[in-house]
Amino acid sequence: MNPSTGEKGRAFEGKVVIVTGAASGIGMATAKLFAAEGASVVAEDINPKVAEVFEGDPRIVPFIGDVATESAAKEVVALAIERFGKLDILVNNAASIVYKNAVDMTLDEWNSILNISATGLFLHSREALKAMIPNKTGAIVNVGSYACFFTFPGISAYPAAKGALAQITRTLALEVIEHGIRINAVGSGDVVTNLLNTFRSDGREFLAEHGKLAPIKRAAEPVEIANVVAFLASDKASFIVGAIVMADGGMSVVIQ
Repeated sequence: MNPSTGEKGRAFEGKVVIVTGAASGIGMATAKLFAAEGASVVAEDINPKVAEVFEGDPRIVPFIGDVATESAAKEVVALAIERFGKLDILVNNAASIVYKNAVDMTLDEWNSILNISATGLFLHSREALKAMIPNKTGAIVNVGSYACFFTFPGISAYPAAKGALAQITRTLALEVIEHGIRINAVGSGDVVTNLLNTFRSDGREFLAEHGKLAPIKRAAEPVEIANVVAFLASDKASFIVGAIVMADGGMSVVIQ
């Protein structure tokens, strides 16, 4: 029951959730959705603005950290347990992208993309599982992309990272299902977010336009992907294990 409104029956009442990449876009929408459904949320981002985004929300505790580091993974899980007593759900959402042909890409740029979407995902999953396994319950949802399976020129590091995300999802799912923990991923299509804003001023507009290539003829809003994340984390998805659930407007099923 929500102590402020007396509301019953919210899907994640009493659950404790960590969401990475939560300062904007899909991560912010996901954190807010879980909180609205009764969860206590730790919202992680390297951007200090994450503290401003959730200021005054009694259900969301911001955490500023670099998702690609082992220290952040350990500290954010410790924070969830310290503040709320347990961890039920992890959403690995943080991501980055560089639009460059491989011959023009630096090693630092390559490593940055892989460190966030692959290494950071592994580290956060590992630490979360240490907290979940003793309780014999939990869920991890990784936010992937149609780039888990498909690609186009100029983004080699991104599909490499998202392909790794898909395989980490499948492998860890098999390792921990015996403990009552389900791991799945969302294969997101184009979403109107700030993903491209680090290198182009029209990033949101570009994503909105690129989304028109999908059969649905538009990009998604962040909450549409957040809804799929929440479903996969919920008991309604109790028989879904190791899946990459495509939510891409049909982009992955059409020949361009």
